[in-house]
Amino acid sequence: MFSRITALLAGSAEPPDTRRRDDLEMSVAALLVEAARMDDAFDPAERTMIEELLMQRFELTTPEVRHLLTQAEDASNQSVELFGFIRGMVKKLDYDDRVHLIEMLWDVAYADGELSPEEDMLIRRIAGLIFVEDKDRGAARRRVLDRISRNT
Repeated sequence: MFSRITALLAGSAEPPDTRRRDDLEMSVAALLVEAARMDDAFDPAERTMIEELLMQRFELTTPEVRHLLTQAEDASNQSVELFGFIRGMVKKLDYDDRVHLIEMLWDVAYADGELSPEEDMLIRRIAGLIFVEDKDRGAARRRVLDRISRNT
């Protein structure tokens, strides 16, 4: 907050770390959109889940999340490979944050009530690309399934 105020007073609209944060937010949002689209249907429940996850993770307002999600959908439409969204993510996120990202992907994959083989494959692939161990990917999945079972 203080850095944003200082930047505004100095004539810069954004603090120095905003671009890095925005890039990370965009990458995470785009990966969540990719997960939602893997079963060829972007369900309203998946969209709502993505909005909630982004608001929680990045402390964004509803308008900010909706703007980010629109940008992420556009980026996802234009991208032909996941690597563009993942590049640099390993350096920006510590291991626990990468595991949390995998958990967010499981949340989106299960948001419509079922996991497609394509969604499962995508999450396995992303976990491998960001160096999340299989046991931690599985633990993240179990946490999501536990939350779902408690809420039904």
